Amino acid sequence: MDELRVILLLVGIGVVGLVYWHSRRQARRRNSQPDLRLEPAFDESDVSADDDTASLPELEADEPVTAVSDEYGYEDEDDDDIRLGETRDFVGDSEESAETAEQPQIEQKIITLRLVARGDGHFNGEQVVLALRGLGLRHGKFGIFHRVEGTDDESIVFSVASLVEPGTFDLTNIREQELPGVSMFMVLPGPKDGAEAFDEMMETARALTDSLNGELLDEAGSTMSVQRERFLREEIIQYQHGLAVS
Repeated sequence: MDELRVILLLVGIGVVGLVYWHSRRQARRRNSQPDLRLEPAFDESDVSADDDTASLPELEADEPVTAVSDEYGYEDEDDDDIRLGETRDFVGDSEESAETAEQPQIEQKIITLRLVARGDGHFNGEQVVLALRGLGLRHGKFGIFHRVEGTDDESIVFSVASLVEPGTFDLTNIREQELPGVSMFMVLPGPKDGAEAFDEMMETARALTDSLNGELLDEAGSTMSVQRERFLREEIIQYQHGLAVS
């Protein structure tokens, strides 16, 4: 048995040596062969102008781009059909030019009041519209009423919307409408001094409250007290000071 093990060990060593010798021989043979790889050559004289462009597809002139409506079928974002609660629709246009987008954005401040009917009552729609017009407000953008500065309809000092969705005043059926109240709001910065605009809105709100025999509330639904009015006015002044500093 011991002799057999010795014989197998010698055979194994011989096989390993033979494999090593064969691999070294193959490596020397590969190193001794010349490199037959050829670099690709490009001869410009072999290519004509026609051959260079013959396989390219023919380019067509750009076609004019036509307007495409959005998924709801509207082609203009300035549609008067608005939804209550979408503040951006009341605040202003959502479109921005490239020049405006590059400018630093100014944080806006919105002051909101609510005028509601007493108890569980409602205001007659026509009565509300007549009172708003009597106080100098105009029915216009977004289908709501606005107090504008001068003759420019875009210079909106404050606005009044219905508390009935979608917030618009349908003047064609206004006599049949019953409204629980209206929302009055202003967006700063605006076309005039913030404190002056707030005083103007408060004066209009009080006159409208007396005309409709309603109840004036703040944005939280609490009665609009003198203390609350002074606090909001001071907030506006501080806001404007912050704009001046920045």
